[in-house]
Amino acid sequence: MPLLNPKDSTLHSLLGAQGRPLVVCYCAAWCDTCTVYQQKLAALSDQLKNYVFVWVDIEDYPELLGDEDVENFPTLLIERAGQKQFFGTMLPHIDQLERMIEVTSSGGHVAAANTLPDVRLCLTNNPF
Repeated sequence: MPLLNPKDSTLHSLLGAQGRPLVVCYCAAWCDTCTVYQQKLAALSDQLKNYVFVWVDIEDYPELLGDEDVENFPTLLIERAGQKQFFGTMLPHIDQLERMIEVTSSGGHVAAANTLPDVRLCLTNNPF
């Protein structure tokens, strides 16, 4: 499945009815590290077809962060069945994200922000 952006018309069906696990990468267009990471994340999204991967530019979609601040990139959210399983900064090595997905897919929670909005609901209900 391709790496999507919040405006993608398929998000509603992928996140709503199908309830697929969600991986959101919060980035910024001006960030060189993000540009390199985006290519790696797109490749991973093609491998993990059961997941929905969304690329969120924090300057274009600040409402998808609520009161949370992104201080370093990439900052990632992993969410499954309405539960935030991880939210935080990660080194820009795609293998670390792969391992985090593996850990959270077996029911592990690593760290989650309580003030982060319900991103799944925002993505499916807000027309950007």
